[in-house]
Amino acid sequence: MGAYVCTIAGGKGGVGRTTTAINLGIVFEEGGYDTVLVDADLGMTNVGKMLAVESDETLHDVLGGNAAVSDALTDTEHRLSVIAGDGDLEAYANADPANLRGVIETLQESFDVVLVDTSPKISHEMAVPVGLADGTLLVSTADRVALTDAVRTADFADRVDGNVLGLMLTRVTDPEQVEVDHGEIDAPLLGVVPEDADAATEEPLVSNAEESPAAQAYRDLTAVLIRGLEAGEIPDDEEPVFEESWFGATADDDAGEAAEEAGEDDEDDEDTDNLTMFRPRF
Repeated sequence: MGAYVCTIAGGKGGVGRTTTAINLGIVFEEGGYDTVLVDADLGMTNVGKMLAVESDETLHDVLGGNAAVSDALTDTEHRLSVIAGDGDLEAYANADPANLRGVIETLQESFDVVLVDTSPKISHEMAVPVGLADGTLLVSTADRVALTDAVRTADFADRVDGNVLGLMLTRVTDPEQVEVDHGEIDAPLLGVVPEDADAATEEPLVSNAEESPAAQAYRDLTAVLIRGLEAGEIPDDEEPVFEESWFGATADDDAGEAAEEAGEDDEDDEDTDNLTMFRPRF
């Protein structure tokens, strides 16, 4: 049986797809799963930079027919293997996204888990990793634009016969943002990652800020995915990754300060409306 392929997707930049992919990959590796992360965001590659790895050969070289998959594989200090991309515009122009299928299938022969980080925009280069994956994890913040784009990404996954595992909300600042009511997407809310500006400077969090709430959220989410991997699907009764203690006094303090500002009630109503597009299936 080949490796489990999980694609990390979301229709908007800045929601934390790459950060999520890296942290999940490290936790999978720590759990005994030989894991590789492929940076398939061909236009804005970031995995190599975030993990401080360099390789003479990149995914773009492989997709352009100038290197073998094995040549582009690089080990990191976190034991996670990666295939990084190339930020050069010429390399981007020469890369053929259709060749991603061969790359992923080759990696399935050597690894237990293949994670694929994708572009923030719906495009041809997303079709293969989303359509080929055993499951796609949607990553979004709680704002209206990001959630709308997540819905579009889920629709795209359906069009290419992909399987959406669920939604992960990142940069959550208020527990009330988790109270999704009804939705336009047939997938569960798997959990949240709390905003932590201080910990964000310590990426990857699960290695450099292990006690942070965000790191715990990534570890808990990986546990959910592992249960799904081993069972063949994520159980319908799976509880979303969430702890009130992650927000603690900070959320109360922020609420108190916000209450002093004019128009607070209207803003809160709008924020709540942003999250009414999703309904957990549990």
